[in-house]
Amino acid sequence: MTMPEGPIVIKRYNPAEGGASAKAKEESISSQMIWRVANSITQNQPINLDRVLGASYNTRSVLESLLAHTPQFYYCYPGRIESTSSAKSKIKAGHKHLIWHPEEPHELGKLVKMDTQIVISEVPTVEAYYDALVVPNDTPEIDIEVQRRHSQIQIALIKIGEQLGFRTWIAQNDKGIIYNNQPIVEMDGVVQSLQNERIIAAFEDAYQAARLIDCIWFKNGKLMPAVLEVEHSTGVTSGLTRMKGLRDAIPSFKTRYVIVAPDDDRQKVFREANREQFRDLDARFFPYSAVEELYALCQRRKIRGVTEEFLDSFMEPTLQLPPS
Repeated sequence: MTMPEGPIVIKRYNPAEGGASAKAKEESISSQMIWRVANSITQNQPINLDRVLGASYNTRSVLESLLAHTPQFYYCYPGRIESTSSAKSKIKAGHKHLIWHPEEPHELGKLVKMDTQIVISEVPTVEAYYDALVVPNDTPEIDIEVQRRHSQIQIALIKIGEQLGFRTWIAQNDKGIIYNNQPIVEMDGVVQSLQNERIIAAFEDAYQAARLIDCIWFKNGKLMPAVLEVEHSTGVTSGLTRMKGLRDAIPSFKTRYVIVAPDDDRQKVFREANREQFRDLDARFFPYSAVEELYALCQRRKIRGVTEEFLDSFMEPTLQLPPS
């Protein structure tokens, strides 16, 4: 294993069938996979790795086995709530789960079952839905499907902002996107002119620094809850550089500087955000999965009146403590 986060390199072979280590192909339990599983673990609560990882990662069974053989993990079969069309619910035998139980470690290398009275309601995975989206094909240097995904995340951020009482600035060069038969700039809650924002107008160089940033949230004409760069295909450094330019233009103004990127780019985001020239941004990582989880929640529940601390729970600070 490459410390401290992985990957773990494995070989799978069956000696009884003539398999040998020298001939076996190396496979990797990636650091992204380890990170996703680690973030799903809560003490004394069962977890189902197939559910956490979905169809991703063909080495998930190996990671599950490694965990199950460690002293602090047990396997268990919690009950499962089954709802029927008659609106009645029954508790049935559930599927195999792992459970982290550090208070009573068992012998290393053993598989040990834990009996539990825990019952799980298996809510389907949250899904986010987007209406029709048309991306102008006038940027040949960017793959159109990549641009489409980038635009979907921007739209999710607009919708999240609207639900939380924010108005959203969209980068000047993205205003031609058509969403649900209207230009994105005409969507409810989208800022029409950045120069009319008092926060930006108060600083001489802020407009030029902000105009090409993917998303900026404004609130009550006085606050700027977050500056967000969506990094789907370009290097993380370009987004950090644009945000750094805005911070230098408004150095005393408190806000969140956020990199929004695919979950698998977490390691790259952390590495770049910890470069000396970007450390004063105190950047946050807002993975696509968290964006769409929050977006789907806004779609389904129309959440209102939540604090900004609620928003922080979907983002991860990137600054790492320096080595002692």
